[in-house]
Amino acid sequence: MSHQHKAVIDWKLSGPNFVKGRYSREHTWTFDGGVTVAASPSPGVVPAPWSNAAHVDPEEAFVASIASCHMLTFLWLASRAGFTLASYLDEAVGIMTKNERGALWISNVTLQPQLAWSGERIPTAEEIAALHHRAHEECFIANSIKTDVRVASVPH
Repeated sequence: MSHQHKAVIDWKLSGPNFVKGRYSREHTWTFDGGVTVAASPSPGVVPAPWSNAAHVDPEEAFVASIASCHMLTFLWLASRAGFTLASYLDEAVGIMTKNERGALWISNVTLQPQLAWSGERIPTAEEIAALHHRAHEECFIANSIKTDVRVASVPH
């Protein structure tokens, strides 16, 4: 199975002096379904006014893609196991550190899913842990990265 996934990144010069780093880094991401997202570097990396905190930054998008992929895989596995999930809320957190070469990277992402179940079959804590473990093993994004991804124990 092979699928292409496309994103168009569009940036245009805006600012008084490109060579001296005085230019806006605001840009857009347009996805193959037509959604356009305002993007910018994190103000923690590039200070305002050359960044925009209201826009999505690549690091946030990276954390969101990991969390979203895990959730989608978890939902599929839970449904296949005969459990009905009423809601899934995750406040995922990515931590940026320096690697062995001194380069910044997102070394750790902690998922903190809060689950609400409905229906007659409610999974045990052990079954939920097994679903999370399997979701991590089968998530396309988790299989594509070297970042340590953990699921925090969240009461259900």
